[in-house]
Amino acid sequence: MRNNNLYGTGVALVTPFDKSGKIDFAALEQHLNRIIDGGINYLTLLGTTGEPPTMTKEEKSEILKFVKEKTAGRVPIVLGIGGNNTSAVVEEILNTDLSGIDSILSICPYYTKPSQRGIYAHFEAVAKASPLPVILYNVPGRTSKNIDPDTVIKLANDFKNIVAIKEASGNMNQIMSILAKKPKDFCVISGDDSLAVPMISLGCVGVISVAANVVPAQFSKMIKLALEGDFISAREIHFKLLELMNALFEDGSPSGAKAALNILGIMEENLRLPLVPVSPSVREKIKTLLSKLS
Repeated sequence: MRNNNLYGTGVALVTPFDKSGKIDFAALEQHLNRIIDGGINYLTLLGTTGEPPTMTKEEKSEILKFVKEKTAGRVPIVLGIGGNNTSAVVEEILNTDLSGIDSILSICPYYTKPSQRGIYAHFEAVAKASPLPVILYNVPGRTSKNIDPDTVIKLANDFKNIVAIKEASGNMNQIMSILAKKPKDFCVISGDDSLAVPMISLGCVGVISVAANVVPAQFSKMIKLALEGDFISAREIHFKLLELMNALFEDGSPSGAKAALNILGIMEENLRLPLVPVSPSVREKIKTLLSKLS
Protein backbone atom coordinates (compact mmCIF):
# COMPACT_ATOMS: atom_id res chain seq x y z
CA MET A 1 0.00 0.00 0.00
CA ARG A 2 3.04 2.27 -0.05
CA ASN A 3 3.65 5.25 -2.33
CA ASN A 4 0.04 5.74 -3.36
CA ASN A 5 0.03 8.43 -6.07
CA LEU A 6 1.47 11.03 -3.71
CA TYR A 7 4.25 12.45 -5.88
CA GLY A 8 4.00 15.99 -7.16
CA THR A 9 1.45 18.68 -6.42
CA GLY A 10 -1.60 17.89 -4.35
CA VAL A 11 -4.14 20.68 -3.92
CA ALA A 12 -5.79 21.33 -0.56
CA LEU A 13 -9.13 22.11 -2.16
CA VAL A 14 -11.12 25.17 -1.09
CA THR A 15 -14.91 25.00 -0.86
CA PRO A 16 -16.80 27.81 -2.66
CA PHE A 17 -19.88 29.23 -0.90
CA ASP A 18 -22.51 31.53 -2.39
CA LYS A 19 -23.82 34.69 -0.71
CA SER A 20 -26.40 32.70 1.24
CA GLY A 21 -23.66 30.45 2.65
CA LYS A 22 -24.57 27.38 0.62
CA ILE A 23 -22.00 25.35 -1.28
CA ASP A 24 -21.55 26.80 -4.77
CA PHE A 25 -21.27 23.66 -6.85
CA ALA A 26 -21.04 25.53 -10.17
CA ALA A 27 -17.99 27.43 -8.93
CA LEU A 28 -16.54 24.21 -7.50
CA GLU A 29 -16.81 22.50 -10.88
CA GLN A 30 -15.14 25.44 -12.61
CA HIS A 31 -12.38 25.42 -10.01
CA LEU A 32 -11.82 21.66 -10.30
CA ASN A 33 -11.44 21.84 -14.05
CA ARG A 34 -9.06 24.79 -13.82
CA ILE A 35 -6.67 23.18 -11.37
CA ILE A 36 -6.72 19.77 -13.07
CA ASP A 37 -6.09 21.40 -16.45
CA GLY A 38 -3.29 23.32 -14.73
CA GLY A 39 -1.37 20.10 -14.21
CA ILE A 40 -1.85 19.28 -10.54
CA ASN A 41 -1.30 15.64 -9.61
CA TYR A 42 -4.00 14.95 -7.02
CA LEU A 43 -6.73 16.53 -4.93
CA THR A 44 -6.99 16.69 -1.16
CA LEU A 45 -10.64 17.01 -0.25
CA LEU A 46 -12.20 18.17 3.05
CA GLY A 47 -8.93 19.14 4.66
CA THR A 48 -8.59 22.29 6.75
CA THR A 49 -8.56 24.50 3.64
CA GLY A 50 -12.00 23.18 2.68
CA GLU A 51 -13.58 24.41 5.96
CA PRO A 52 -15.08 21.01 6.95
CA PRO A 53 -15.57 21.92 10.65
CA THR A 54 -18.35 24.26 9.48
CA MET A 55 -20.12 21.60 7.40
CA THR A 56 -22.82 19.07 8.16
CA LYS A 57 -22.36 15.37 7.43
CA GLU A 58 -24.78 15.77 4.55
CA GLU A 59 -22.76 18.58 3.01
CA LYS A 60 -19.54 16.60 3.29
CA SER A 61 -21.22 13.65 1.56
CA GLU A 62 -22.53 15.94 -1.19
CA ILE A 63 -19.09 17.42 -1.83
CA LEU A 64 -17.44 14.01 -1.84
CA LYS A 65 -19.97 12.64 -4.33
CA PHE A 66 -19.76 15.74 -6.52
CA VAL A 67 -15.96 15.86 -6.66
CA LYS A 68 -15.71 12.16 -7.48
CA GLU A 69 -18.26 12.58 -10.27
CA LYS A 70 -16.70 15.71 -11.78
CA THR A 71 -13.12 14.51 -11.39
CA ALA A 72 -14.07 11.31 -13.22
CA GLY A 73 -10.80 9.56 -12.43
CA ARG A 74 -8.61 12.28 -13.97
CA VAL A 75 -6.54 12.61 -10.80
CA PRO A 76 -6.37 10.68 -7.51
CA ILE A 77 -8.36 11.95 -4.52
CA VAL A 78 -7.14 12.11 -0.92
CA LEU A 79 -9.92 12.52 1.65
CA GLY A 80 -9.49 14.27 4.97
CA ILE A 81 -10.89 12.29 7.91
CA GLY A 82 -9.54 13.26 11.30
CA GLY A 83 -10.28 14.72 14.68
CA ASN A 84 -9.58 14.56 18.39
CA ASN A 85 -12.17 11.88 19.19
CA THR A 86 -10.59 8.62 18.08
CA SER A 87 -13.79 6.57 18.14
CA ALA A 88 -15.60 9.22 16.05
CA VAL A 89 -12.77 9.22 13.48
CA VAL A 90 -12.89 5.43 13.26
CA GLU A 91 -16.68 5.52 12.90
CA GLU A 92 -16.44 8.09 10.09
CA ILE A 93 -13.90 5.95 8.24
CA LEU A 94 -16.11 2.89 8.55
CA ASN A 95 -19.27 4.73 7.47
CA THR A 96 -17.92 6.79 4.58
CA ASP A 97 -18.24 5.61 0.98
CA LEU A 98 -14.54 5.40 0.12
CA SER A 99 -15.02 4.12 -3.42
CA GLY A 100 -12.96 6.26 -5.79
CA ILE A 101 -10.76 7.53 -2.95
CA ASP A 102 -7.04 6.76 -2.99
CA SER A 103 -5.89 7.72 0.52
CA ILE A 104 -7.04 9.20 3.81
CA LEU A 105 -5.36 12.27 5.29
CA SER A 106 -5.73 12.27 9.07
CA ILE A 107 -4.68 15.16 11.28
CA CYS A 108 -2.92 14.84 14.62
CA PRO A 109 -5.52 15.03 17.42
CA TYR A 110 -5.89 18.66 18.44
CA TYR A 111 -6.85 20.69 21.52
CA THR A 112 -6.69 17.78 23.98
CA LYS A 113 -2.88 17.66 23.59
CA PRO A 114 -2.31 13.88 23.93
CA SER A 115 1.09 12.43 24.78
CA GLN A 116 3.17 10.75 22.09
CA ARG A 117 1.81 7.41 23.35
CA GLY A 118 -1.69 8.78 22.91
CA ILE A 119 -0.91 10.01 19.40
CA TYR A 120 0.49 6.58 18.52
CA ALA A 121 -2.59 4.82 19.89
CA HIS A 122 -4.88 7.18 17.98
CA PHE A 123 -3.21 6.48 14.64
CA GLU A 124 -3.01 2.77 15.46
CA ALA A 125 -6.81 2.77 15.67
CA VAL A 126 -7.08 4.79 12.44
CA ALA A 127 -4.72 2.44 10.59
CA LYS A 128 -6.57 -0.67 11.75
CA ALA A 129 -9.93 0.81 10.69
CA SER A 130 -8.87 2.16 7.32
CA PRO A 131 -9.11 0.03 4.18
CA LEU A 132 -7.06 2.70 2.41
CA PRO A 133 -3.53 4.07 2.79
CA VAL A 134 -3.28 6.67 5.55
CA ILE A 135 -1.33 9.94 5.43
CA LEU A 136 -0.46 11.41 8.82
CA TYR A 137 -0.90 15.18 9.03
CA ASN A 138 1.40 17.08 11.37
CA VAL A 139 0.57 20.77 11.74
CA PRO A 140 1.38 21.80 15.32
CA GLY A 141 0.63 25.45 14.56
CA ARG A 142 -3.03 24.43 14.29
CA THR A 143 -3.23 21.46 16.65
CA SER A 144 -0.88 22.65 19.44
CA LYS A 145 0.70 19.19 19.40
CA ASN A 146 3.65 17.90 17.39
CA ILE A 147 4.00 14.34 16.12
CA ASP A 148 7.60 13.67 17.12
CA PRO A 149 9.92 12.01 14.57
CA ASP A 150 10.27 8.84 16.66
CA THR A 151 6.48 8.49 16.75
CA VAL A 152 6.28 8.96 12.97
CA ILE A 153 8.96 6.34 12.36
CA LYS A 154 7.36 3.83 14.74
CA LEU A 155 3.96 4.25 13.07
CA ALA A 156 5.55 3.92 9.61
CA ASN A 157 7.31 0.70 10.61
CA ASP A 158 4.38 -0.83 12.51
CA PHE A 159 1.57 -0.19 10.01
CA LYS A 160 2.11 -0.77 6.32
CA ASN A 161 -0.97 1.23 5.41
CA ILE A 162 0.47 4.34 7.06
CA VAL A 163 2.24 5.40 3.89
CA ALA A 164 3.17 9.06 4.32
CA ILE A 165 3.17 12.20 6.41
CA LYS A 166 2.15 15.69 5.42
CA GLU A 167 4.71 17.66 7.38
CA ALA A 168 3.69 21.25 8.14
CA SER A 169 5.70 21.84 11.29
CA GLY A 170 8.12 24.14 9.48
CA ASN A 171 10.89 22.51 11.51
CA MET A 172 13.54 21.50 8.99
CA ASN A 173 15.61 19.61 11.55
CA GLN A 174 12.56 17.50 12.41
CA ILE A 175 11.79 16.92 8.73
CA MET A 176 15.38 15.87 8.04
CA SER A 177 15.27 13.49 11.00
CA ILE A 178 12.18 11.78 9.56
CA LEU A 179 13.74 11.59 6.10
CA ALA A 180 16.91 10.08 7.55
CA LYS A 181 15.17 7.36 9.58
CA LYS A 182 11.99 6.53 7.63
CA PRO A 183 11.35 3.26 5.78
CA LYS A 184 12.45 3.53 2.15
CA ASP A 185 8.92 3.53 0.72
CA PHE A 186 7.40 5.93 3.28
CA CYS A 187 6.69 9.35 1.74
CA VAL A 188 7.25 12.76 3.31
CA ILE A 189 5.09 15.51 1.79
CA SER A 190 5.52 19.22 2.39
CA GLY A 191 2.58 20.92 4.08
CA ASP A 192 4.11 24.36 3.61
CA ASP A 193 4.03 25.96 0.16
CA SER A 194 7.11 28.09 0.71
CA LEU A 195 9.16 25.12 1.94
CA ALA A 196 8.16 22.68 -0.80
CA VAL A 197 11.21 23.12 -3.05
CA PRO A 198 13.75 23.01 -0.18
CA MET A 199 12.03 19.94 1.24
CA ILE A 200 12.07 18.17 -2.14
CA SER A 201 15.83 18.81 -2.32
CA LEU A 202 16.13 16.72 0.87
CA GLY A 203 13.97 13.84 -0.35
CA CYS A 204 10.34 14.85 0.04
CA VAL A 205 8.01 13.71 -2.75
CA GLY A 206 5.97 16.86 -3.25
CA VAL A 207 3.47 19.09 -1.50
CA ILE A 208 -0.16 19.40 -0.49
CA SER A 209 -0.63 23.03 -1.40
CA VAL A 210 -2.99 25.93 -0.78
CA ALA A 211 -1.33 28.20 -3.33
CA ALA A 212 -1.91 25.65 -6.10
CA ASN A 213 -5.61 26.54 -5.86
CA VAL A 214 -4.62 29.97 -7.16
CA VAL A 215 -1.71 29.39 -9.54
CA PRO A 216 -1.97 25.67 -10.40
CA ALA A 217 0.05 25.71 -13.63
CA GLN A 218 3.01 27.67 -12.25
CA PHE A 219 3.03 25.86 -8.94
CA SER A 220 2.80 22.35 -10.40
CA LYS A 221 5.53 23.19 -12.94
CA MET A 222 7.80 24.32 -10.08
CA ILE A 223 7.25 21.07 -8.19
CA LYS A 224 7.75 18.96 -11.31
CA LEU A 225 11.05 20.68 -12.04
CA ALA A 226 12.22 20.18 -8.46
CA LEU A 227 11.33 16.49 -8.53
CA GLU A 228 13.25 16.15 -11.79
CA GLY A 229 16.30 17.67 -10.07
CA ASP A 230 16.23 20.95 -12.00
CA PHE A 231 16.48 23.14 -8.92
CA ILE A 232 17.79 26.16 -10.81
CA SER A 233 14.56 26.39 -12.83
CA ALA A 234 12.40 25.43 -9.86
CA ARG A 235 14.08 28.09 -7.73
CA GLU A 236 13.32 30.75 -10.33
CA ILE A 237 9.58 30.00 -10.12
CA HIS A 238 9.79 29.66 -6.33
CA PHE A 239 11.06 33.21 -5.94
CA LYS A 240 8.46 34.55 -8.39
CA LEU A 241 5.69 32.97 -6.29
CA LEU A 242 7.19 33.50 -2.84
CA GLU A 243 5.50 36.81 -1.99
CA LEU A 244 2.13 35.48 -3.13
CA MET A 245 2.57 32.24 -1.17
CA ASN A 246 3.21 34.26 1.97
CA ALA A 247 0.43 36.78 1.31
CA LEU A 248 -2.16 34.01 1.00
CA PHE A 249 -1.55 33.19 4.68
CA GLU A 250 -1.07 36.73 5.99
CA ASP A 251 -4.67 37.14 7.14
CA GLY A 252 -5.61 33.49 7.59
CA SER A 253 -6.19 30.50 5.34
CA PRO A 254 -8.27 29.80 3.29
CA SER A 255 -9.28 33.47 3.45
CA GLY A 256 -6.27 34.48 1.36
CA ALA A 257 -6.87 31.82 -1.28
CA LYS A 258 -10.54 32.77 -1.57
CA ALA A 259 -9.62 36.44 -1.99
CA ALA A 260 -7.24 35.49 -4.82
CA LEU A 261 -9.78 33.22 -6.49
CA ASN A 262 -12.39 35.98 -6.29
CA ILE A 263 -9.97 38.43 -7.90
CA LEU A 264 -9.42 35.86 -10.66
CA GLY A 265 -13.19 35.50 -11.16
CA ILE A 266 -13.36 31.86 -10.05
CA MET A 267 -15.64 32.14 -7.01
CA GLU A 268 -17.19 34.53 -4.55
CA GLU A 269 -15.17 35.55 -1.52
CA ASN A 270 -17.44 33.92 1.07
CA LEU A 271 -16.38 31.97 4.15
CA ARG A 272 -18.23 30.47 7.08
CA LEU A 273 -17.72 31.88 10.53
CA PRO A 274 -15.51 32.07 12.44
CA LEU A 275 -13.47 32.64 9.27
CA VAL A 276 -13.88 36.02 7.57
CA PRO A 277 -12.46 37.62 4.40
CA VAL A 278 -9.00 39.16 4.44
CA SER A 279 -8.55 42.83 5.24
CA PRO A 280 -8.72 45.36 2.39
CA SER A 281 -4.97 45.94 2.59
CA VAL A 282 -4.15 42.23 2.29
CA ARG A 283 -6.64 41.86 -0.55
CA GLU A 284 -4.98 44.71 -2.41
CA LYS A 285 -1.57 43.12 -1.85
CA ILE A 286 -2.80 39.80 -3.26
CA LYS A 287 -4.35 41.61 -6.24
CA THR A 288 -1.07 43.40 -6.97
CA LEU A 289 0.97 40.22 -6.71
CA LEU A 290 -1.42 38.36 -9.04
CA SER A 291 -1.19 41.14 -11.61
CA LYS A 292 2.59 40.75 -11.66
CA LEU A 293 2.23 37.03 -12.46
CA SER A 294 -0.23 37.44 -15.33
